[in-house]
Amino acid sequence: MACISANQAMTTGVGLIASGQSDVIVAGGVELMSDVPIRHSRKMRKMMLELNKAKTLGQRLSLISKFRLNFLAPELPAVAEFSTSETMGHSADRLAAAFAVSRLEQDEYALRSHSLAKKAQDEGLLSDVVPFKVPGKDTVTKDNGIRPSSLEQMAKLKPAFIKPYGTVTAANSSFLTDGASAMLIMAEEKALAMGYKPKAYLRDFVYVSQDPKDQLLLGPTYATPKVLEKAGLTMNDIDAFEFHEAFSGQILANFKAMDSDWFAQNYMGRKTKVGAPPLEKFNNWGGSLSLGHPFGATGCRLVMAAANRLRKEGGQFGLVAACAAGGQGHAMIVEAYPK
Repeated sequence: MACISANQAMTTGVGLIASGQSDVIVAGGVELMSDVPIRHSRKMRKMMLELNKAKTLGQRLSLISKFRLNFLAPELPAVAEFSTSETMGHSADRLAAAFAVSRLEQDEYALRSHSLAKKAQDEGLLSDVVPFKVPGKDTVTKDNGIRPSSLEQMAKLKPAFIKPYGTVTAANSSFLTDGASAMLIMAEEKALAMGYKPKAYLRDFVYVSQDPKDQLLLGPTYATPKVLEKAGLTMNDIDAFEFHEAFSGQILANFKAMDSDWFAQNYMGRKTKVGAPPLEKFNNWGGSLSLGHPFGATGCRLVMAAANRLRKEGGQFGLVAACAAGGQGHAMIVEAYPK
């Protein structure tokens, strides 16, 4: 499920515990963007499969005689939507244009993400990062993609996807990185019996899906009101919001959609808007734009950021939301464990 794979792992774990199948679950995800599988061309794959089935030397030689040098050209990987073959960045650019999100607004939001991540890192708030020894290189002890720049520097960058008029650039997109995340999930009584001090409760969650072409990245808009209704909460009850930042334009387009009665009525079948999250409660320790986005790991990072923020800031409820491939979306309520 691409960007919400770890969310799926967590909620599957919750289901296994709730149904009595499991007592203790480790849920998480890993992504190696530095070593993605690169496929042979379709013609080469077909020939290799047929060679595998060939029984005689004659059959093998006959197949090999059909080989051409262009068979060796690989299929280069792309961060693209399977159902439309459109790259995520291209989709983000179209979404930003549809919601009239300017290049400057996107750069300002990206700068906010990097600045808040740097502040959180300097204050020791991103303390749940485990050092990792990279073979042949140094040990990585902290997230190394946090780079607060200036709006002037960011303005110099050219559009990355729709050229020359697009507004999505390398500076206002989440960067691809390696990463892993994991969390320990169990029923409260089991945790206490084993001597653990829980951090947070995983409460209600929902999955949604909408048009993967024009609404690919609007998952949070659709999932947020549903999970709030399920939990019997309102936006005002939430103390910490943690949304996946695929692109600045995606976050700001979601804000506009969430704050639009017209969008709620015409696209979501709702009478009124849910409202945009207040920025003072939103991704206060940075997000995917500044911390990076290892697809399989991000879901757990979002939930842990919400849990850690609630503990630090003394809040009770956190709301995690993310968009994903296939026009899917996810939202979850996290509640601080009483001290």
